[in-house]
Amino acid sequence: MEDNYDSPTVADEKPLITLARKRFGQYLIERNRITPKDLERALGLQRESGTKIGKILVDMGFLTERDACLILCEQLHYEFLDPEQYPEAPPELEGISVKFLKNNHILPLTYDAEKKHLELAVEDPGNRAALRALSQQLDCTLGLKMTTPTDIQDALERVYGEGATQLEKIVDGVESFDEDYDDVEHLKDLASEAPVIRLVNLIINRAVEHRASDIHIEPFEKTLKVRYRIDGVLQEGESPPKSLAPAVISRIKIISKLDIAEKRVPQDGRLKMRILGREIDFRISTVPTLYGESVVLRLLDKETISLIDLGRLGLANEVERDFRELVSHPHGIVLVSGPTGSGKTTTLYAALNLLNDAKKKILTVENPVEYQLEGVNQIHVNEKVGLTFANGLRTMMRQDPDIIMVGEIRDAETADVAIQASLTGHMVFSTIHTNDAAGAVNRLLDMGIEDYLLVSTLLGVLGQRLVRMVCPQCKEGYQPDFGFHKHIYKLVDDPTSVKFYRGTGCKNCSETGYTGRMGIYELFKLDDEVRHLIMQKPDIGQLRALARKKGMRFLREDGWSKVLKGVTSVEELFRVTQEDM
Repeated sequence: MEDNYDSPTVADEKPLITLARKRFGQYLIERNRITPKDLERALGLQRESGTKIGKILVDMGFLTERDACLILCEQLHYEFLDPEQYPEAPPELEGISVKFLKNNHILPLTYDAEKKHLELAVEDPGNRAALRALSQQLDCTLGLKMTTPTDIQDALERVYGEGATQLEKIVDGVESFDEDYDDVEHLKDLASEAPVIRLVNLIINRAVEHRASDIHIEPFEKTLKVRYRIDGVLQEGESPPKSLAPAVISRIKIISKLDIAEKRVPQDGRLKMRILGREIDFRISTVPTLYGESVVLRLLDKETISLIDLGRLGLANEVERDFRELVSHPHGIVLVSGPTGSGKTTTLYAALNLLNDAKKKILTVENPVEYQLEGVNQIHVNEKVGLTFANGLRTMMRQDPDIIMVGEIRDAETADVAIQASLTGHMVFSTIHTNDAAGAVNRLLDMGIEDYLLVSTLLGVLGQRLVRMVCPQCKEGYQPDFGFHKHIYKLVDDPTSVKFYRGTGCKNCSETGYTGRMGIYELFKLDDEVRHLIMQKPDIGQLRALARKKGMRFLREDGWSKVLKGVTSVEELFRVTQEDM
């Protein structure tokens, strides 16, 4: 994409190209999309290669193609065109060859022969020679809209003949070799080639554009699969050939400062990239498998953590009120329960954000520290040197904290130290892996925690799951079958009048019907009656029965309330919850 443009004219003497008053790189800095240091690096590469600055920034991972195009449209005052707005059958233009359109990346949209006006989609409005030639050949004025290079190339191939996708074009010509290739120096050279760099950046940029939380790169016998976890569900993406697995994996290991020569043992690393104007951290995990190394990248957007607020997590009004009251106690233990990936840590961060002020000292011990919290001292667990959750918790006790967060209570030692911390006047937050809130009590008792210590310290347990939200762009209502009425008769006056909602699938949600996630919750609070029952070593059924008697709303019931509001779907609720007994 060009830094500035001249203004060729057409038949009606109106300028085709608007003059960019500022260079593209400087405009990005003013918009806080890149830093001056980022631009300096990009300009250095531009001097060596002669490539347009916009493309270099995309290749370096600072911007996605779509982001760069949208910003340039804003700067030059052009309309951006999405692929679904392309015509199924572009107009035929007499005297204009398909080769000319492909070579210059021009997609005709509409042609009015009477008014002698042609509407075009282009990736580069600075292609003055081609646009002037087209205007003169047809003796018409031109109207330009901008689109991304990838989208217009795919559209041209679709309309004018079979062709390669962007990924196929990148990998075309990249050297490949067998998975067991051991020439480390050659592997480093291959992983540093521009096509491999662009390929890895393409995989990462697609993950960011689709709001993925994880990227899975998995070698199998005949294929290399790339899958993205979007809203908690894995979705398969376009994958490079299996022969490129060593190059792709080596590139990721190099930028993550891992040992590319070591393929026999698991490795963990970290990576930081600036994408879409945001600093994004990546946690990288490699593990040897039967057909090569499997790599998982966890995306951690540091800037989103400052936006976490209890009021935005989806807690029902009464649950949010009670949970705020629990975490505001001067001492005690509050737990958040649920399986891996259910948002437990996010909820605890929201609680810490609520309590974080200059009058309180807050310490956390986590494995790993996923987000950095301003004003909070965070410790990263390192079991190789003996820094476990329990040891880290003991260390924090000597740091005069008011509030302590332990990433997870996974053993009796950690649970015992947490209880001792609360007994000595500290507020302790942590997570625990149980299927429901009440089950946390039984899990702690099974760990060997004495019941009298448990009832003296535990204030409550918040159980949670994450459900995908119905896409607002393709949301449609429908009347549920009669069989669903038994689930909702307590929640509505007339079950036969309710509507359920689902997404039909559109570009906004990548045809899934869902965008984003929200929590569903149940809050198990301990009072004197519950504590008395715990002293009698109850089973999970007795605890849940007492909780029900006291008005606790279970996970699925909270989920049904969100189904009735049209926030999520019945299918999604059944996917993440089990029937409340």
